[in-house]
Amino acid sequence: MSLIGTEVLPFKASAYHNGQFIEVSEADFKGKWSVVCFYPADFTFVCPTELGDLQDQYETLKSLGVEVYSVSTDTHFTHKAWHDSSETIGKITYIMIGDPSHTISRNFDVLIEADGLADRGTFIIDPDGVIQTVEINAGGIGRDASTLVSKIKAAQYVRNNPGEVCPAKWQEGGSTLKPSLDLVGKI
Repeated sequence: MSLIGTEVLPFKASAYHNGQFIEVSEADFKGKWSVVCFYPADFTFVCPTELGDLQDQYETLKSLGVEVYSVSTDTHFTHKAWHDSSETIGKITYIMIGDPSHTISRNFDVLIEADGLADRGTFIIDPDGVIQTVEINAGGIGRDASTLVSKIKAAQYVRNNPGEVCPAKWQEGGSTLKPSLDLVGKI
C-alpha cells in the first residue's frame, strides 16, 4: 500500500540535536514542511556521504520552511558518538532520531525486518502531517539531497495553487498545468 496521501502514524522517540537529547513525535511534523530521511546505520560508508550532503542543503531547506529529520535504527546515544567522532557527521545540525524499537521504520514501511535496519527512504511531509513524496533506494545507492529542494518547491506550489500541477523538471517560476479535458492528448 502506498504511503502517499496518508498521515504519519504516531510515534515517540529520542533524538540527538545540537549537543542535546530531545524527544520527537509525529506531532513535530505538523505545522511545517518536513523531510524524513531514513538510512541503514551509523558508522557505515554510504550513510555519512548522504547525511553530509543533506546538511549541505539544510540552510536552503530551512529557508523554505522545512525541518529535516534523519532516522536510523541506532540509538540517540550512537548518534551522539558518531557525531562526536566523524568530521562529516559532526557538521550536522538537523535532528537525528534513534529508532531502536523499529516503530518509526515500520510506520514508514522501510524496515528490513531480517536485518533490523532501515532502507534508504526519503519522505516529504506537508504541514498537515501528510506524506507527499516517497523515495526508496537500495542500500548501495546514495541519494542526492539537492533534488529535495525542487521537490519541496513543487509540493509547496501545488498546495498553494489548487487546480494546478507541476510538470516534469518544473522549476520555480516555470509554467504549470491546469488539468482539464482540453489538455487530454495534447501534451
